[in-house]
Amino acid sequence: MIGFGKRISYAARCFFSILSRGEVPEDIAPDVVRGPSSPAPSQTPEAAAPPPAKQNEAHHAEDSADRAVQILALLQRDGRLIDFFNEDITPYQDAQVGAAVRELHANCRKALDRYVRLEPILVGEEDGPVTVDEGFDPASVKLVGNVKGRPPLRGVLRHRGWRVTEINLPSLSPQGEGRAVVAQAEVEIQ
Repeated sequence: MIGFGKRISYAARCFFSILSRGEVPEDIAPDVVRGPSSPAPSQTPEAAAPPPAKQNEAHHAEDSADRAVQILALLQRDGRLIDFFNEDITPYQDAQVGAAVRELHANCRKALDRYVRLEPILVGEEDGPVTVDEGFDPASVKLVGNVKGRPPLRGVLRHRGWRVTEINLPSLSPQGEGRAVVAQAEVEIQ
């Protein structure tokens, strides 16, 4: 079971990696992606009646999933992010897409600034020189390219990375009440 703090970090890293590059970071994929041969939780013997310690872990995992849905709901509400990702933008001209993205970007950035505080993992200019010291955290810093030897290693900073330092999400509704809803359907009564 992945600890709560690490799940928050993984969730933020996955979200931004998928948003920017369309992929889950390779170093955390084995921890967060269930392979096709892995049984679903409902198929495991302990899922039927977990012991008390596992019940507490299951509650935290459930709450964590609810919080992930909540983040998506806030980005949808404030920036229409899910609508944008589900829209087929191929028929639109680049200028139309650009205008839509500018508004989407501004609104989603405001939502993130309001609810999640982020800081760069490495401070420095991207494409500038950087030194990775001995004892670095491989969950935070991914070494790519011609990696040889032991730290300290000198390289070029390709992405500063992001770390969640604070989360200020609104309170969740009681258990089960719409926690899986990212955006309500709207019906106009005539």
